[in-house]
Amino acid sequence: MKTSLGRRVVSEFVSAAFLVSAVVGSGIMAERLSGGNVAVALLANTIATGAALVALIVAFGPISGAHMNPVVSVMDAVERGLPWSEVPAYVIAQVVGGICGAVVAHAMFGLPMFSMSVHARSGPAQVFSEFVATFGLIAIIEGASRLQSNLTPFAVGAYITAAYWFTASTSFANPAVTIARSFSNTFAGIRPQDALWFIAAQFSAGIAATLLFRWLRVTT
Repeated sequence: MKTSLGRRVVSEFVSAAFLVSAVVGSGIMAERLSGGNVAVALLANTIATGAALVALIVAFGPISGAHMNPVVSVMDAVERGLPWSEVPAYVIAQVVGGICGAVVAHAMFGLPMFSMSVHARSGPAQVFSEFVATFGLIAIIEGASRLQSNLTPFAVGAYITAAYWFTASTSFANPAVTIARSFSNTFAGIRPQDALWFIAAQFSAGIAATLLFRWLRVTT
């Protein structure tokens, strides 16, 4: 029996909140403990994010799919896995949940609840990096969920952990997370004007990866 839309929306809200809280909170903690060593701070941020992703997908996947990502939800609808009528509810829950997650992280570390980021992440290389990061994420989800769905949480967590380091943008790959991080003037933040370009790249990559896998699955 399929879980009701209301319960699935709450699942998306809570999982997105925890994801952003892990990203932002670990960034704050890492920056405070790294003694100015950005590489060490990024490594700590990476490990926490990858581990949180695995745990959240395992916990919330059976309820809502644990999308936590508007690109994933929209592409799921394109592939007829999620009804288009439910996409707005998923996306709103993810975005609002993400922003709440940033607020929770700030509260845990005694920072102002909202602080618009001034962390510049601009330029063609950064935007292209987001395209690559998101393309890879959707490709991993498309491949793993259809062939070995029980391994999807670990595949996604491993990929994002790696993509933190092989992309110049540190792999946001998620519009909800990008929006939430624009409300956090911390290690994990991004300026709102840069976030718009990231989001455009993320949705473009989602479409490209989905079309590729649709073609790859065609048998002759």
